Amino acid sequence: MRIAIYGATGMIGQRVTREVLARGHSVIAIVRNVSRFDLRHPNLDVKEGDVLDATDIAAKVVGCDAVVNATRQFYADAPAAVGQTFVDAAHALIDGMKQAGVTRLVVVGGAGSLEIEPGKLLMDSEEFPQAHLSVARSLRDALAVYQTADMDWSFFSPAPRIAPGERTGRYRTGTDRIVEDENGQSRISAEDYAMALVDELEQPRFLRQRFTAAY
Repeated sequence: MRIAIYGATGMIGQRVTREVLARGHSVIAIVRNVSRFDLRHPNLDVKEGDVLDATDIAAKVVGCDAVVNATRQFYADAPAAVGQTFVDAAHALIDGMKQAGVTRLVVVGGAGSLEIEPGKLLMDSEEFPQAHLSVARSLRDALAVYQTADMDWSFFSPAPRIAPGERTGRYRTGTDRIVEDENGQSRISAEDYAMALVDELEQPRFLRQRFTAAY
């Protein structure tokens, strides 16, 4: 497969890029600043691009089998803008991919809109960090946009606790409900998250769905 990855310099995007390449696929890493991307591989092309520009997206992803959106837009000086950028990216990706004739999209989502019990979201709980609330809401709103798209999208919400760690080769999946271990914890390494994402690209199980993964 030939896979375009937006946000390939981020914590998740880097690991997804390496996982895709390790499995013998080719990658177009689409980043805001090529000089920040130092990975080299014979099956890797690096291009500057804008995930908020549908015309640019169409030009960059044409000929690809799938697109991964692993971008993160955090603007410390304009927090009100954060809530719209994920939604704008959703609209741009849907439009741009349609122009390019590419129908498969996997989005790196957030955990905040996962349910902790029927009808109650993680981001509505007292334990959820207030500093992350605007981003959680914007990702929830972006998910609603993808849910209206006539394409094979998947929105991959990680476990609430995700960080660089070990690639163990194991994980459990769910859909809208948080996946917890026997101790009530929901966590996953960024490496295993990347593995689960590429598994979904290779053997889709959650087409036009949100899903999650944890130990």
